[in-house]
Amino acid sequence: MVLSPAKGDLRETRSALTVRHMNSDIVDLKTFYATLLGRLAERSIAMALSSIWNKLPEERLMGLGYALPWLDRFGPDAERAFAMMPARQGAVCWPSGRPSSTVLVFEEELPLPDAALDRILLVHALEHAENPEQMLLELWRVLAPGGRLVIVVPNRRGLWARFEHTPFGTGRPYSRAQLVDLLREANFTPGAWADSLHFPPARRRWVMRLHKVLERAGRRFWPLFAGVLVVEAEKRLHQGIPAMARRFRRVLVPALAPQGAAGVTPRAAASRRASDATGETRRFLSYGG
Repeated sequence: MVLSPAKGDLRETRSALTVRHMNSDIVDLKTFYATLLGRLAERSIAMALSSIWNKLPEERLMGLGYALPWLDRFGPDAERAFAMMPARQGAVCWPSGRPSSTVLVFEEELPLPDAALDRILLVHALEHAENPEQMLLELWRVLAPGGRLVIVVPNRRGLWARFEHTPFGTGRPYSRAQLVDLLREANFTPGAWADSLHFPPARRRWVMRLHKVLERAGRRFWPLFAGVLVVEAEKRLHQGIPAMARRFRRVLVPALAPQGAAGVTPRAAASRRASDATGETRRFLSYGG
């Protein structure tokens, strides 16, 4: 006799497979940006960011996702800069050769007080979020009034979203209209736009040698098919934030931590770690203040 799975079980299985497929691993990200194609992508995105990046006085800057290559470029101009990386993705120490400014987080519950940041750079994060709306509401909470949210996300029409040998080929790509709707629902006002990665994600060296020519031509003749969209949005204050009920709450437990040792329950240990992380982050933000 063959037993068929229940509809609910099948739906949960498909959802789990989709989430696993969408996840972006820290090892894969580091490996990609160490390749020639990754370095070219980094430079192209940096040019797009520079076109909309205005300096803010005494800026408190945070990168969420995998924003390290661009935090290296824009972080020195900020009063303080640090990186938060989703637990599903994993984390690495940054910056190299100095005390680490990296925090491993659950992106829907950031260990930050209200209005703690002036700008947030979101790269390899929105397309992998389990609940994009809730994540944006949390970013709204930690941004100061008038704070800026800069998002880099795969373009739904672009070639890069169709090839999985780059990080831009995983996750959920977006169109401009989808981004505008998502940002407005979270009380952000979209402002400046840019696009990048107009050259194809080919790994052949003769194609990569032509990336400057293809990038210029694509920016002029086929901007709709850019690999990524870049948008800067401003925190809006004149409208209330709707309360959203969460269907579940995720508890993050490090894989190497012993469970139930010395009579400490996993829930108590997770609560203690979350409290410690919040205290450390607040001390970091108040450093030198």
